[in-house]
Amino acid sequence: MKMYAKSVAVDDQTKALAFYTEKMGFIVKHDIPLGEHRWLTVVSPEEPDGVELVIEPNAHPASQSFQKALMADGILFTAFSVDDIEAEVARLEGLGVSFTQPPVKAGGAIMAVLDDTCGNLIQLIQLLE
Repeated sequence: MKMYAKSVAVDDQTKALAFYTEKMGFIVKHDIPLGEHRWLTVVSPEEPDGVELVIEPNAHPASQSFQKALMADGILFTAFSVDDIEAEVARLEGLGVSFTQPPVKAGGAIMAVLDDTCGNLIQLIQLLE
């Protein structure tokens, strides 16, 4: 068994698609209309056949409450690994991405937290060797 996809609930799929492709640098894997919403996934250009990030509409009230509670408490929704966190944070800040936590060393990693503008806090992590 292996991972196929992980989801991130968003308040607006179109806005989220722009953020995750234009800012984060992911590429579209699937964009299939499904009535009011769509099956929308992105992948890392470094791993086009890797785990897909499902950009999931948070249309269900329980999803909306969960997302708001995580954001209010400063709890991360998911994390992405990077090879050079300082360079990645500088690149993203240059594109206007807002960080709620600058890079901080913790044990064997350096971590930073960004706001995806769609209702989620996302962690970037660089594992140290």
